[in-house]
Amino acid sequence: MTLMIDFPFPGVEPWVEHFKEVEIPVLRHTVHQLAELRDDAERINTRQLAAIIENDPLMTLRLFRYMAESRSSRSTAELTTVERALMMIGTQKFYADFQDLPVIEQQLKGYPKAMLGLLKVMARSRQAALWARDWAVLRQNPAFEEITLAALLHDFAEMLMWCFAPALATRTKERQAAAPHLRSASVQNEEYGVILDELSVELSTLWGLPHLLVTLMDPENANSPNVKNVKLAVDLARHTAVGWNNPALAEDYREIEALLHQGHSNFLERIGAPEELVAAARQAEDTENPFAP
Repeated sequence: MTLMIDFPFPGVEPWVEHFKEVEIPVLRHTVHQLAELRDDAERINTRQLAAIIENDPLMTLRLFRYMAESRSSRSTAELTTVERALMMIGTQKFYADFQDLPVIEQQLKGYPKAMLGLLKVMARSRQAALWARDWAVLRQNPAFEEITLAALLHDFAEMLMWCFAPALATRTKERQAAAPHLRSASVQNEEYGVILDELSVELSTLWGLPHLLVTLMDPENANSPNVKNVKLAVDLARHTAVGWNNPALAEDYREIEALLHQGHSNFLERIGAPEELVAAARQAEDTENPFAP
């Protein structure tokens, strides 16, 4: 039985020690999809298997944790994609070592608010990964795969809290919703006893996650284009999840459009904003420059 934490730990080290021992659960849908392909393990396309894993951020995290634990001390190459990890493991060994996976829905059966909170974070992370990848390709960045993965896993510490400290995570989210002016780090520190970014850095290093995930959390790297690419995608996904009228979006747009050298209406269309927002932006641009072709 999974031990749920309902009190804050005093700092990052106790949380790291706790998560060292836990079995990371995965979505029931992931388990079913993997089971459907099991009989074809010898012939399966690793790209098809990778797509299933990448749709579940916690399954992705579990895979990279496994790779870090089983990697030879002589191996220094950093893995930056799920597909490369699968090619290194081999599909048959993957299925042999990833049996009887714990299921999130079962683990959170008595915590419906936490289950909903986790699903929202996962959906947000998938959207952030799609945007981060699109922008990296637009920027002709050869590290687009690493950027995609970093966006997908950026909020993994929050996901773990929903899974293993559901009462704390629910209270944290409710406090943030009731007082959005409060800094997230302050609320996290009060409720969890740790700031999630700090926990992410420690666990990313422990589990051998891509280096970009760690650099994302370092303020000294804030001006790096790759870090901006990921961080802005994560911010945009978080803010649009609240609604396309979120006042925080204006600053997001300004920074992303500067990074991508895109006009406002074209950018809104690119990210799939509501048609009325795109039309209003086009009208404003036409008014500002009526002689534009």
